[in-house]
Amino acid sequence: MIKSLCVFCGSQHGSDRRFRAAATRLGELAADAGLKVIYGGGQVGLMGAVADATMAGGGEVVGLIPARLLEREVGHRAITELIVARDMFDRKDQMIARADAFVVLPGGLGTLDELLEVVTLRQLGYHGKPIVLVNVAGYWDPLIALVDQVITHGFAAPNVRALYRAVASVDDVLQALAIDTPPSAPLRVAQAE
Repeated sequence: MIKSLCVFCGSQHGSDRRFRAAATRLGELAADAGLKVIYGGGQVGLMGAVADATMAGGGEVVGLIPARLLEREVGHRAITELIVARDMFDRKDQMIARADAFVVLPGGLGTLDELLEVVTLRQLGYHGKPIVLVNVAGYWDPLIALVDQVITHGFAAPNVRALYRAVASVDDVLQALAIDTPPSAPLRVAQAE
């Protein structure tokens, strides 16, 4: 049973307003479903949007941030628990260990690193936790094409596509993870900036 989601996403808002709206909606859905959100601990960007929406909905949020990034990513002090990790490796290890599933929103190189690590660990049998890419505005299309290229050139078997699932909308995440949304959960509309 999935009780916690590790959310990988950007420390920036990105160039498309839909990215922030998706992060906010994911936080709302997680809170409504009673899921603990585990994330990178920042108060900025999409990370902050997920955390803020989860907290606003009465949810639980655990952030893990390396000491070196505590000020740079403005460590979020208004969440349930903020844990200062030794370094990026410790941060990822703890996030992976604490999560029952992974949801990946748009993000930068750190998000790519986190995504590729959990996919590789799943491929090697270190965990069997589901991984869902939220392909907002086709953001992950190039990565999906790259995985196809890796398969085409014989560096991976076609079954690696089953290591993760891509969905078009945050509203598809819980179904992709086989989590029922409580019938009393209200539909919230994200406010435009």
